[in-house]
Amino acid sequence: MANHLSESLPERTFQYQNSLPPLPVPSLESSLSKYLDAVRPFASEKEFKATEDIVRKFQESVGQELHQKLLQKAKTERNWLEKWWFDTAYLEVRIPSQLNVNFGGPAPYLEHCWPPTEGTYMERASISSWHTLQYWNLIRTERLAPQKAGKTALDMDQFRMLFCTCKVPGVKKDTIRNYFKTESEGPCPSHLVVMCRGRIFTFDAVCNGEILTPPELLRQLSYVKECCDTEPEGDGVAVLTSEERTRWAKAREHLISIDPHNNTILETIQSSLFVISLDETKPYSTPENYTNMTAQTLKGDPTIRWGDKSYNSLVFSDGTLGSNCDHAPYDGMVLVSLCWYVDQQVKATQGKWKGSDAVRAMPLPEELVFTVDEKVCRDIRDAKQQYLESTQNLQVICYAFTAFGKAAIKQKKLHSDTFVQLAMQLAYYKMNKKPGSCYETATTRKFYHGRTETMRPCTQEAVSWCKAMMDPTCTDNVRRKAMQQAFSKHNKLMAEAQEGQGFDRHLLGLYLISKEEGRPTPELYMDPLYAKRIVISITAWKSCHETDAASLFNQFSSSLHEMLHLATVSQL
Repeated sequence: MANHLSESLPERTFQYQNSLPPLPVPSLESSLSKYLDAVRPFASEKEFKATEDIVRKFQESVGQELHQKLLQKAKTERNWLEKWWFDTAYLEVRIPSQLNVNFGGPAPYLEHCWPPTEGTYMERASISSWHTLQYWNLIRTERLAPQKAGKTALDMDQFRMLFCTCKVPGVKKDTIRNYFKTESEGPCPSHLVVMCRGRIFTFDAVCNGEILTPPELLRQLSYVKECCDTEPEGDGVAVLTSEERTRWAKAREHLISIDPHNNTILETIQSSLFVISLDETKPYSTPENYTNMTAQTLKGDPTIRWGDKSYNSLVFSDGTLGSNCDHAPYDGMVLVSLCWYVDQQVKATQGKWKGSDAVRAMPLPEELVFTVDEKVCRDIRDAKQQYLESTQNLQVICYAFTAFGKAAIKQKKLHSDTFVQLAMQLAYYKMNKKPGSCYETATTRKFYHGRTETMRPCTQEAVSWCKAMMDPTCTDNVRRKAMQQAFSKHNKLMAEAQEGQGFDRHLLGLYLISKEEGRPTPELYMDPLYAKRIVISITAWKSCHETDAASLFNQFSSSLHEMLHLATVSQL
């Protein structure tokens, strides 16, 4: 009876954490072989021969030594990569986070219940915030079902970082502050922060143990909006979070030094559940063209979002919504999971609140006013200028490809993710007549505190297929066989990366051991091909003529059609 009862109990969010396997270390031979495969498309015969020699020497000497030390480290740590990855990928990075590290984008509600509509954004802000708070409560009470790949449990630790989390700048290295606690662990912050017209407010999202209802949230948000509509704009201290990290760290230190209360305000923002940004812009978008909204989420008003927060919920005055999030605490699929949940709830309720309209007596939002001096005002002006210059150079497009979708691709017995990745390779090849260096992330969440491994889509097989597609003398049958080989190689590498058997993180680990021991940098990492392969452009800047986003989208759309046609006529 007891066994039957335990089997019927719902799974708890974090129940598998302690049973997850440790992150493995691939064999040195395997990683170096994959590395050579990855650089091959970008090398001349002479360059590749030189790289092969460098790799062989590395494998026979210092590489073997470093690998043994990494194996020893992996014996004492369940995830040998975790701290290193935080530091090198995020916390030691000095460039401004908002445009270079953060991710964000538009919410899809305009496709169903909430098309752009004047006079709706406060109500929609309250309803979407309520659904988001329900998601927080699911995690806090551990009622959010643990995610799985088939029957394999995935690590859920990143979900602890979605709420009540903030990056804090340091002169040399940032830190992550996480204030979240599950119900069994103790009290958890439950206040929200609202930003509007350069001003900052806070209020508790829980009253007498119950989450505020949408009418109650609406009352609180309306109070903030009325204050901002009838009084002057604020100082816009939030823009400092968009600065170069060391400059922001020093500005923050000065802010605290002039008034201890400033530190209290910073702590309130850092520990808040999330930030609601009331944005007066109207980035009109459609289900076919999300460009304006996407651009606004990535490069909108920096005085009404806290760039270091794990979640900024952006509400635009035309009733559309989006988000902007610091990447350091978690990866994109965590936000996708939240957004999927909210989207499903909005759909299920037709975007309406169907509960009580009663509003309980509760304190009004409190404004958080920093003490500023001339230096802080100067720092704010400088940060605004730096942000403006950077955003003017950022090119963003976001179009929907509506001709066909996942179902049509699966009908051809092709993996939809691989299909899209190879279409991007072909699009780049058409534009530039050469292979495009890029990466795709593979999740390693089946391991303890796993995040990602890198999978390199630009394989020799992909390049051969691109050449076949560009060669007018090639038949569909030749192209089909080349495409099959490219698909097979991509799928194999992706499956291996998900098992922790990629090469990027492994080589990073060996490099960091060498660095920590004060050794000279091994020749492998000085090789021009290593730099060419690992240092890649992932953003379209207007100043870079090789990465025009609109041209790439056009070629990408064309490539998708060509691939589906090839799969169809060849009866793949």
